[in-house]
Amino acid sequence: MRKGVPTVGTHIASTWTGVMEAIGHSGAMDYVEFTSISAPYDLYALDNLAIASSQFDMSTMIKIDPEPKHYLAQRAIGAGIQNILFSDLRTIADVEQAIRAVRAEPVGWNGASFNRLEGYVLGSGSKDFVKYTSDVVVAIMVEKMSLYEKIEDLMNFDGVDMIQFGGTDFSLSLGTPGDYSNPKLVEAEERTIKLALKYDKHPRGELFAGPTGTEGFMKRLQRFIDLGVRDFCIGSDLGIIFYWLKEYGALTRKALNL
Repeated sequence: MRKGVPTVGTHIASTWTGVMEAIGHSGAMDYVEFTSISAPYDLYALDNLAIASSQFDMSTMIKIDPEPKHYLAQRAIGAGIQNILFSDLRTIADVEQAIRAVRAEPVGWNGASFNRLEGYVLGSGSKDFVKYTSDVVVAIMVEKMSLYEKIEDLMNFDGVDMIQFGGTDFSLSLGTPGDYSNPKLVEAEERTIKLALKYDKHPRGELFAGPTGTEGFMKRLQRFIDLGVRDFCIGSDLGIIFYWLKEYGALTRKALNL
């Protein structure tokens, strides 16, 4: 990101290290986002995912719930996860708290712990720890109308590195659930992207597996590229499994006259 090079990641809900390793062996991803808001997990899983990722030239991100964001961010960073995506934030105060949860004292609220990142008892509270927390990518989901209405204020935060527009939750905020072609939603998404580019906040585009296949994927991808987006997170383990089984399961059942 510092070099202005595009980034490509993918989403997982599974905490099995084999999934992380399979992605790493593909050589196609810069990072993997563990979408923790969508799956059960424990603290051991965070350590294991970070360790599995470290075998490859690939980093990790975790998408966390709005509360308890201080605790979740601190534990994820302590496990060795390098990037934090905060979801469902509603106010500028929420954003400020999210940034403080990541950065070390005295800039933020993150304190020393005997965790994996710091070598357990070996490097707690070191200069390396402070540098690590300052390098963590802080990504913010813009998905609530109340935060979108303060979008200019959000873009002026120095501690925000990446912006992700969340169309699903934003459609709920509009009172039009699931209507992703709603003109108000499309307008809000494009405005968010343009402002993020203006303020150098790295807007990220999300693309998931769907029923439209390669042609539909490329159409959605090109739309983002035309808007100036260069950072992407594509696909999810559950989505890929679902649509593959739906398509090829149907073909197999048809061949068997089922």
